[in-house]
Amino acid sequence: MTKRAESKYKIDRRMGENIWGRPKSPVNRRQYGPGQHGQRRKGKLSDFGIQLRAKQKLKGYYGDISEKQFRKTYEEAARRKGDTSENLIGLLESRLDAIVYRAKFVSTPFAARQFVNHGHVNVNGVRTNIGSYLCKAGDVIEVRQKSKQLTVLIEATQLAERDVPDYIEADYSKMVATYVRVPHLADVPYAVQMEPNLVVEFYSR
Repeated sequence: MTKRAESKYKIDRRMGENIWGRPKSPVNRRQYGPGQHGQRRKGKLSDFGIQLRAKQKLKGYYGDISEKQFRKTYEEAARRKGDTSENLIGLLESRLDAIVYRAKFVSTPFAARQFVNHGHVNVNGVRTNIGSYLCKAGDVIEVRQKSKQLTVLIEATQLAERDVPDYIEADYSKMVATYVRVPHLADVPYAVQMEPNLVVEFYSR
């Protein structure tokens, strides 16, 4: 297990929110940060602090993406026409690991990246093992034949804690998902409020 995957509950506690909406989140029991100073009373955040927190929350949600990769995603969102915050969400949701997670092939974004990295997924019939690979509307994501009986896959598809959003079509009889369209912020089923506009403010300072 990677260091990031081991620390996923620390992300929840650091943010003080159950960002994935999972029943096992420690925030359900302890609503303070991790570590020996976690219970100290927090002062009021500055504008910079609020923007930084919004960035860390969004970055953490997608499996704690590296800062370099997250900034690169922001720069691409800013380069494209239209609203930068909407573009940012669209790019993050177009990641292959995000689609694997949304399709409920696995239970967490961390597991989704690992699942893709281990070569269990084809995109339009081609084996793809890069979690950050950007899918386009209409792309077909299929679990490879030899991976369709994996326990982690079968258990995840039966989870009742979240639904597959309408911009993804999933067929569990074939273990295939189709990325129907790039979603808007309002379409994405975040368990907590995400504020990509603050992320844009953070990077455009």
